[in-house]
Amino acid sequence: MGPLKGYRVIEMAGIGPAPFCAMLLADLGAEVIRVERREKIDLGVSGRAPKYEVLLRGRKSIAVDVKSAAGQDVVKRLVKDADALIEGFRPGVMERLGLGPDDLATINRRLVFGRMTGFGQDGPMAPRAGHDINYIALSGVLNHIGRAGEPPLHPLNLVGDYGGGGMYLAFGLVCAILEAQKSGQGQVVDACMIDGSASLMAMVHGMWSEGVWREERGTNMLDSGAPWYDCYETKDGKWVSIGSIEKRFYADLIARLGLGGEKLPAQHDRAGWPVLRARFTEIFKSKTRSDWENVFEGSDACFAPVLAISEVAAHPHNAQRGTFVTRDGVQQPAPAPRFSRSVPAMGAPPRDSGADTHSVMAAVGFSDAEIAGLEKAGVVGAAGF
Repeated sequence: MGPLKGYRVIEMAGIGPAPFCAMLLADLGAEVIRVERREKIDLGVSGRAPKYEVLLRGRKSIAVDVKSAAGQDVVKRLVKDADALIEGFRPGVMERLGLGPDDLATINRRLVFGRMTGFGQDGPMAPRAGHDINYIALSGVLNHIGRAGEPPLHPLNLVGDYGGGGMYLAFGLVCAILEAQKSGQGQVVDACMIDGSASLMAMVHGMWSEGVWREERGTNMLDSGAPWYDCYETKDGKWVSIGSIEKRFYADLIARLGLGGEKLPAQHDRAGWPVLRARFTEIFKSKTRSDWENVFEGSDACFAPVLAISEVAAHPHNAQRGTFVTRDGVQQPAPAPRFSRSVPAMGAPPRDSGADTHSVMAAVGFSDAEIAGLEKAGVVGAAGF
């Protein structure tokens, strides 16, 4: 089940990008054991039933008091035969717990130690708290998302937390695990959301250096500046998207809109963009979204309806591919990407915190008596007692 079957990852419980990384690895077949804290902590969100914690699917859960020496020993025994560990604490926290990279390397020299932070492990801002919006602000991404003359528009927490954070951590972990198979040695993967989101801007940096990308937000081809790469409202108050960049695709757009006989500004004439935008706005407002889907059926104009989360699973393309699944009444994305032989399958539903404490500890060699003693001492057990 999945190309990562047979690999074991220990996840120190956190929020956002680190759990997303762990979900990706679990979706692709890795055995992921999530080490929860025993004490309640403020995560800034209200408690939810486990089934709604989609990011926590596909793994086992053990709750450990990692501030105690006995709890630290539990983690060390989990790590002994693991391929990787994921942590998303501030710099220095794992070291203070006696669970830093150097500590664990003495137990498992091939362990890959994955670190997920916003500001990185060093630098003047490394110790500070932050969230996605702050990291993509500092990396230069946020300033370039939004319309001209309007404030920057933060794109959910997709660019910092997940694209520049969890995804880069997952990529780094797999790369380091592959290297460890050759060298026999693990290493630290420093995944920083500023670094990752900056990396996502590589093409824009090249265009800006060339002088073809303006620093002013909302004035460029991909940032809502170009009228032929934007979203338009339809007659029924819904929206459609067009991305007709290439000449032949733009020609198809103009033909489908019925504008072939009009004298319009050239596609790349920036001075004429307001004229094109006004005309496109008027035309798209004349039909419903469904009407436009029919008009652009089979088209290469780079058109797609803008779907709400309640609509995505039912769209014929998504439905045929099984892009979304529903489990226990919770809609969620299916594992991605896809493989021809090692077919990923979504693992077990999200578990109650600490639900697998006994079975996980037994699997790594703890006796029933040891487990009972640690439970009695409050070192392991259910989380949030």
